[in-house]
Amino acid sequence: MALHVISSDERNSPTMLLRRILRRAAPQPSVRAIPSGRRVYAIGDIHGCLDLLDRLLTRIREDDRGRTPAETQLIFLGDLVDRGPDSCGVVKRLMTLKASGAAAVFLKGNHEEILIRTWEGDRRAATLLNRVGGRETLLSYGVTEEEYDAADIDGLTKLVKHNVPEEHIAFLDAFTNWHEEGDYLFVHAGIRPGLCIEEQNGSDLRWIRSAFLTHPGPHSHVVVHGHSISDDVDEQVSRIGIDTGAFFSGTLTAIGLERAERWYLTS
Repeated sequence: MALHVISSDERNSPTMLLRRILRRAAPQPSVRAIPSGRRVYAIGDIHGCLDLLDRLLTRIREDDRGRTPAETQLIFLGDLVDRGPDSCGVVKRLMTLKASGAAAVFLKGNHEEILIRTWEGDRRAATLLNRVGGRETLLSYGVTEEEYDAADIDGLTKLVKHNVPEEHIAFLDAFTNWHEEGDYLFVHAGIRPGLCIEEQNGSDLRWIRSAFLTHPGPHSHVVVHGHSISDDVDEQVSRIGIDTGAFFSGTLTAIGLERAERWYLTS
């Protein structure tokens, strides 16, 4: 095939000039950022892994001290409990963190919802709790294996009610559904595409998967979420998933954000 060389006349033709104007006018990808002077660390699904949480909090403190002074915000994306070995220890640690006055936001995950509803006597929630790691949670609160294995669904609701302190349930139930920092939106599971955050259903924010994960278009914010496990950080144009399956992978992940910069820490 012969190579066609564009002549100076063609280069300056109305058609070529129009193409160059349109290329310059084409919208450029916007830079997503959080407000100047703030630094955010968002932590993925902990699922009862107290040892990983403690190590990650240490890494976050060290990372924060190594950077220029800023107003630092911690955001926990939910699912503190179930599956891992020490849900009780995780809840106690984060209750202590909150009581210390640390700037921390706690988002409610679907596992918090299940545990709270079971504590309130919801038998359907208790059935689900039994399937999604509630056994490990109850053992961490002092229930014996024999007690757990002998309990039917009504018995399971009683075990939760009698062994999980009311102040722990109140702490979990006070969690919020979403948090916004500049161009970033933090939720547990995701959002319903096409709806502004004020119109979102709380259940979607805690449970949604496919409709959010497979959505090809942009969102109003970059959505930082957990809930859906990936081998590594799942960084897409309009969302970032940081649930790296701590309870079986041994890796708990946090994202750091400052202005337009982002980075990741693991334990």
